[in-house]
Amino acid sequence: MGLLDGKKLLITGVLTDHSIAFHVARLAQQEGAEVVLTSFGRQFRLTQAIAKRLPAPAPVIELDVTNDEDLAALADRVREHVDHLDGVVHSIGFAPQSVMGGNFLAGQWADVATALEVSAFSLKSLAVAAKPLMTSGGSIVGLTFDASFAWPVYDWMGVAKAAFESTSRYLARDLGPDGIRVNLVSAGPIRTTAAKSIPGFEKMEGGWPERAPLGWDQTNPEPTARAVAALLSDWFPATTGEIVHVDGGVHAMGL
Repeated sequence: MGLLDGKKLLITGVLTDHSIAFHVARLAQQEGAEVVLTSFGRQFRLTQAIAKRLPAPAPVIELDVTNDEDLAALADRVREHVDHLDGVVHSIGFAPQSVMGGNFLAGQWADVATALEVSAFSLKSLAVAAKPLMTSGGSIVGLTFDASFAWPVYDWMGVAKAAFESTSRYLARDLGPDGIRVNLVSAGPIRTTAAKSIPGFEKMEGGWPERAPLGWDQTNPEPTARAVAALLSDWFPATTGEIVHVDGGVHAMGL
């Protein structure tokens, strides 16, 4: 039996085969899960193409987490492929470049609001939309980048991640009575497509392997994907509202 044998999972954020979410989907299938992916807009066909690189075919459904119609239709779209969900992976984040890369003080509310809606509020939106499918409880896992610090160039995306982490705790409180766990994985810097879109990303990842007691490979999403898979499994039945750090240990080290 695999770690996720028989589980039915909804995974967002698969854009390329370098995406953390892609490796979560791959590991989940290898561990026995049935996977449904989401995408939208111009990315939809790209996600469909990348899905073919998974160990088994995975359907892709339309979901823009800022679109109320998509959120309302999510349960029906999922039911076209699986009859319920045991787990959901939130791997969604976006901020206009105007509020990153050293533009914290110059950030305008309209762009900041976009970052907060897509990168933080969407966790609540996705959880509420998926809840009718999680009739026997389950696990929601999101991906964050440690919001305890003010990182170089991260700026308002860092603020959005702080809101995201707080949102996960309130969801853990409100969904716990339904048997739904909500946890996050805080990964070290990984050179995904999303990371490369951050102006000055090299300032965030600089020196990370040297600071990490276990070392750190910015090109390898596997350790992060494994942590997500573990939290989706039944091996953490009493863990919720938690942030698991997968960063080589940097979070615990002083400068």
